[in-house]
Amino acid sequence: MSVELEEVQGFLSQHAPFSTLPVEDLAALPATMTMRYVRRGEIILDVGQPNDFCFMIRSGAVDVSDENDVLLDRREAGRCCGYSTIMGDNSSRYRMQAVEDSLLMLIPREPFLALCDKHPDLARFFSSQSKRMRAAAEALRTESSDILRMKLVDFMITAPVTVPADSTIQDAAAFMQKNNVSSLLIMDESSPRKVKGIVTDRDLRAKVVAIARDVSEPIHAIMTADPRTLPSDAQAFEAMMLMTELGIHHLPVVDAEELVGIVSTPDIMRLLRNDPIYVTADLGRATTNEEMAKTYASVSDVAARFIDRGASAEDVAALVTVSADSMARRLLTLGEQKLGPAPVEYAFVVLGSQGRREMGLASDQDNALVLSNDYDEAAHGAYFAELSEFVCRGLDVAGQVLCPGEMMAMNPQWRMTQDQWLSTFRTWVQAPEPDALLHAQTFFDMRGIHGATHLASAMHVAAIDSAKDAGRMHAHLATLAARREPPLGFFRGFVLDRSGEYANTLDIKKGGTAAIVQMARLYALSSGITAVGTRQRLIEAPAGGKVSAKGAQDLLDAFDFLNSVALRQQAVAIHKKEKPTYHIDPNALGKLDREHLRDAFQIIKSMQNALATKYPIRNI
Repeated sequence: MSVELEEVQGFLSQHAPFSTLPVEDLAALPATMTMRYVRRGEIILDVGQPNDFCFMIRSGAVDVSDENDVLLDRREAGRCCGYSTIMGDNSSRYRMQAVEDSLLMLIPREPFLALCDKHPDLARFFSSQSKRMRAAAEALRTESSDILRMKLVDFMITAPVTVPADSTIQDAAAFMQKNNVSSLLIMDESSPRKVKGIVTDRDLRAKVVAIARDVSEPIHAIMTADPRTLPSDAQAFEAMMLMTELGIHHLPVVDAEELVGIVSTPDIMRLLRNDPIYVTADLGRATTNEEMAKTYASVSDVAARFIDRGASAEDVAALVTVSADSMARRLLTLGEQKLGPAPVEYAFVVLGSQGRREMGLASDQDNALVLSNDYDEAAHGAYFAELSEFVCRGLDVAGQVLCPGEMMAMNPQWRMTQDQWLSTFRTWVQAPEPDALLHAQTFFDMRGIHGATHLASAMHVAAIDSAKDAGRMHAHLATLAARREPPLGFFRGFVLDRSGEYANTLDIKKGGTAAIVQMARLYALSSGITAVGTRQRLIEAPAGGKVSAKGAQDLLDAFDFLNSVALRQQAVAIHKKEKPTYHIDPNALGKLDREHLRDAFQIIKSMQNALATKYPIRNI
């Protein structure tokens, strides 16, 4: 046998289900196989296409999606795909696309089916996987969450309680009681990491207590021998479906015949609580800052997992924003319970990225109060000062840190009546000095989330109307947008920070997304567009004549790409228990992403240059 065939055989022998084949069959298989190299993004097999191969991934990764482009699974080295077309379907139900440069080993239909005929266990393995995949696809079409696609390694219990097979029933039961567990793994005496069986509370009731069995007997007398297992890279939905199929509630996790963990039905139910629906529900039930902090901290973890599974930047930002809104509303409710009903109508408004529903994993708080014109400082001031302090401090404790620029309701300057706010807007528009511009552009990104939100809505419409024809302010906003220069040198090289905490990185927000936000805001205000979100502003802007359809689309594409890169980097930081930021090291990106990054910055620079032809760029 050649060295190459020996290497293929060695790889097959390390991965299920081929690892269970007899030596002679395993040795014969590599000679029937061929190799295929696929580039990242290449579709290996599309929905509806016929196929005559089982693809085993030698290196790289492949995404499996359904006809609606719903991601069902991400398969890595050692796993297979494409076998459902050989096991019964005439054409593929799924799209299989390389998400990394990948090397595939192809097993043709004839030798594959011959092996399945000869070894029923092999056929059952692939058949059950096909059935589970099909069932999972159906479930995902109606399920609001894709949490069940998490791998077992991400949430399994890594130190399950075990005892040797020669332990007595009484000792084993006492050990379960001591460790407060509902299952016990029985280990092989000759190999302490090999699972021999499992015993659960149900076994003790049915096989011992109900029949008054002698508790001095060995525990292996009542165990379920050779229990079903899954590897740590299997997914939660696969574990849940297997447990449902077998009517069991505990599943050992085994890699290379060695125990690495255990999962149970309650574990998966708890996992579902990391769905955004459950997170926001938990925020709505919290009664203390500590409870809120614990729940809000999980938002970043949930968002990071969504990013890992390929969720769009828009979806992740929406998740973080909805959670932040829920937390603020809960704090306001608790504050009103503590202080009593508000003496006059008010609206709590969120500003900036939260107002635009574009929060990242490193966003601070920006908020304000819009008070009814019935407000009287002497009679009502203390109430709203205390309420604002309670909410802003509570948000800070829970993880949404205080705004360094003090744009918060706890600052008296950010608590005003509707008429006072409109007067302030007129001042900002007519005399756009640097501080006024900073305040105005933040406040144009306004959204009421609690109380008499009609106060905020009416004020926002009036503010947009006052800004539409404010040419001087437009020129100043154009200047601010042009000054947020992308970190791109003359020859398309990246301009990096040279020293300090962020040495050898670039700020993807400062000269990237923030510049796009500024331009989109300018296009919207100068056209009288009331949309608040950057994406919607860019979609509507061409109709206002302030930017071409191509220019708006280019900025939209750049915005989505830059946000995606930023969120991926922030997810990595969260996994490492580090503080997420907007600073990235371009060398940590793949070659294609670096090129896209250059293209995005070049688009921004070109659109900034175009501002000078429409607006008199000023020195401010």
